[in-house]
Amino acid sequence: MALCDTEEEYAQLMTEFMKKRKNLPWELHTYTNVDKLLEAEEKELDMLVVAESAYCPKLKGLAPKCLVVLNESGVMRWEDLSYVDKYQEAEEVFKQLLGVYVDIADVQLPFLRTNRKTIFIGNYSPVHRCMQTSFAITLSLMLAKRHPTLYLNFEHYAGISELLPDMQTLDLADLLYFLNAQKDKFRLRLQTILRHQGALDYVPPMKSGQNLITVTVEEWLGLLERIEELEEYEYVVMDLSESMQGLFEILRMCRQVYTLTKEDRLAKAKLFQYEQVLALYEYGDVLGKTKRLSLSHIQKLPEDLEQLTKGELADLVKGLVKSLEEGGDG
Repeated sequence: MALCDTEEEYAQLMTEFMKKRKNLPWELHTYTNVDKLLEAEEKELDMLVVAESAYCPKLKGLAPKCLVVLNESGVMRWEDLSYVDKYQEAEEVFKQLLGVYVDIADVQLPFLRTNRKTIFIGNYSPVHRCMQTSFAITLSLMLAKRHPTLYLNFEHYAGISELLPDMQTLDLADLLYFLNAQKDKFRLRLQTILRHQGALDYVPPMKSGQNLITVTVEEWLGLLERIEELEEYEYVVMDLSESMQGLFEILRMCRQVYTLTKEDRLAKAKLFQYEQVLALYEYGDVLGKTKRLSLSHIQKLPEDLEQLTKGELADLVKGLVKSLEEGGDG
């Protein structure tokens, strides 16, 4: 990919930002002068990104597979080109560039192999309002400090606005669509959907919980297997619910399952019934790797996600993380 912008500070900052991203599909060359770009680059670039103020028709002579103009004026001056708004957050510029590239280019990317095996962590409880999501996010944030970690929320209503910035944000439903419709481009499509909380990657949960109900167990397992094939994450932490088909199958593929509960009689009865159902349907192996936890002693949780790594809950999770890293059962 060649990036050309006569605004030197912008070109430098965008280059630094993109070079920090994992598994870029391009080798990145940056220019602040069009003539130097034309002299240095050979024809058939994979991607050419040029600021509107630097664009000239002779750049088409490089025959890029994909040509994008960084729009500065808000006016699309050339009908046959793709545009990305230059003056927005670097993260959004990058995602949109990837999206254009995946749509236009014939993407053939080698898989970056490692010997790492993804560890799936399940969080599920039949007891509601037991702080499951707060626990799962805290666990994810603390794992992400030392390990590549992905957080996935499968609840009917996630209830955390920070995870779903606006209704236009691509989410888990879009990722499933890309899995089924564009299998060869899944890695790049995932990059366009991912959001970040510190070092943690997450896919925004579905905006409509009704969509969860219609997804088959085969689709869920296919998604998780595809994520594992990418070999980019050591841990995938799943915040699960009974709104999804195949819950028990997903729990079965987890290395560790955390079931949060409460101390009251109704909570104990629900947990007992859930465990009976697991045994009845021959999912005793799920029970064998399940750790039950009660957070009833925790009086108050931080309001901001970034503060979850401090306080009573974080102190509890530290021990669980250590056990996971040592290969124990939490």
